Amino acid sequence: MKNLPDPLSTAAIAASAPARPWDARLARWLVTPLRHTRITPNHLTTLRLLIGTLCAIAFGAGGYRFANLGAVLLVLSNFVDHTDGELARISGKTSRFGHFYDLACDAFVTVALFVGIGVGIGATHGSFALAGIVIPAQGLGWIAGIAVALIFFLRMQIEEREGKAGTKQASIGGFETEDVLYLMPLVTLFNGTQGFLVAASIGAPLFALWVVWDYVRVVRRASPARQPGEYEGAR
Repeated sequence: MKNLPDPLSTAAIAASAPARPWDARLARWLVTPLRHTRITPNHLTTLRLLIGTLCAIAFGAGGYRFANLGAVLLVLSNFVDHTDGELARISGKTSRFGHFYDLACDAFVTVALFVGIGVGIGATHGSFALAGIVIPAQGLGWIAGIAVALIFFLRMQIEEREGKAGTKQASIGGFETEDVLYLMPLVTLFNGTQGFLVAASIGAPLFALWVVWDYVRVVRRASPARQPGEYEGAR
């Protein structure tokens, strides 16, 4: 007779499993009606790319109103980013191309965000003096953007070697690290965009150094590369 799973053990595993992010749960609920339609995860990824690009353009226009518009678009873009992966999982429309298309759009939108903020602030406030060095606001945006690009590249390399678990974000109560971007409207509402840019130009390179160390650690461990079939659901 086939052994059946112990209900108590199954319940214990479910209880110990980390809660799925709240925005991912909401995204799944919203895209469930789309699973038997012609809409694919790549369509939703492209939608996210368009919204994220408009977000960067809005920040780049400069000024209080455009900054607030950019913040709203950023929140929408960040949420839509979860819909493609959820649709891929519930519809079985997963692919290696879709996975890397999603990552490429993530990288582009995030880099464009910081560059756009730098351009927008530079048009109205000029430069900043950090540690006695005068740096144009556009330069701060590029510093943060390049650091983010490096982070995305190295995280892709880590995922190639260790899978999705190797790049899992820290989460508490259904909130992940990246969910801090949902607070961006508060930053722009209270005119904190300049401080955000300065913090990003310092924090992003520091985090990039940590990811570099993590990548070196993974390489030294010489983990075997993932098989192509293991990309399902990893969007």
